[in-house]
Amino acid sequence: MHKSLLAAGLVSAALASAPTFAAECGKVTIADMNWSSATLIANVDRFILQHGFGCDAELVPGDTMPTGTSMMEKGEPDIAPELWSNAMKDALDRGVEEKKLRIAGKSLSDGGEEGFWVPEYMVKQDPSMASIEGIIANAKLFKHPEDPDMSAFYGCPAGWNCQISAGNLHKALGLDKAGFDLIDPGSGAGLSGAIARAYEREKPWFGYYWAPTAVLGKYKMVKVDFGSGVDLDQFTSCTTQVDCADPKPTMYPPSPVHTVTTEGFAAKAPEAYAYLGKRSFKNAQMNELLAWMEDNQADGDIAMAHFLKNHEAIWTSWVSSDVASKVKMALDNH
Repeated sequence: MHKSLLAAGLVSAALASAPTFAAECGKVTIADMNWSSATLIANVDRFILQHGFGCDAELVPGDTMPTGTSMMEKGEPDIAPELWSNAMKDALDRGVEEKKLRIAGKSLSDGGEEGFWVPEYMVKQDPSMASIEGIIANAKLFKHPEDPDMSAFYGCPAGWNCQISAGNLHKALGLDKAGFDLIDPGSGAGLSGAIARAYEREKPWFGYYWAPTAVLGKYKMVKVDFGSGVDLDQFTSCTTQVDCADPKPTMYPPSPVHTVTTEGFAAKAPEAYAYLGKRSFKNAQMNELLAWMEDNQADGDIAMAHFLKNHEAIWTSWVSSDVASKVKMALDNH
């Protein structure tokens, strides 16, 4: 009896001194958005929160507007790992002000990136190709697929929002006067295919694209400098508007991409919330991971394991050594 009481006492003491992550964190729902970078981040968060912080973490389907709205109105899911916040900026600002939401940090430290690009091999051969002046001076290099008297500039597919901005900047930069035809690639696949074909033959290419994407992970491209900097007022009031009569040059401003949580989650699990504030990817890192996902036809769970096993230096900087040890141990059994 004495031994039983002693053993029970030791168990109670051990439980009392055990980490309280599970009690603090509890059940956590994470929005798994339907694009590759978002599902990768969601799976990374699920694994680290579950095995490193003792959360009962679960992925739930998500998309920008419905997820953001549900978090504000219903308090769930707890976490949106990759929210392109410009899409619902006013509503998010209101949610933060009303203490329903918290912005933990940036999912993509560079923000979403748009621009006009040329292949890296062109810039290595002639550094002036990294500037719009160099592009215009060498317009004849960018051969049009159908009209030998024109140069080719590949714009954004018809119906996409970026079709407006790319068209206005084509005019603002004087590309029309320099003989560049604004080519509609027809689809996202058509645009990426044009880059792939040029790259595989090391031919000149010039056009619109965005990051993070698998394409910019596979094919090293250089963003062309317009020499204008970013004029946010011009971009908002004119560049992105259909009826912009006199567009002026401006670089694309980065699109903020944040990790957003409910206030309830942030309050009950401060250690887990702090992790989300540190967890961030550079576009160059994400481009490479997306290229790997595409090449290997990997879903979010497989890509998560690949990332955690092969990029330890990145993710261990987001957590304590104790949490990192628990994640590594779980990874060995994954």
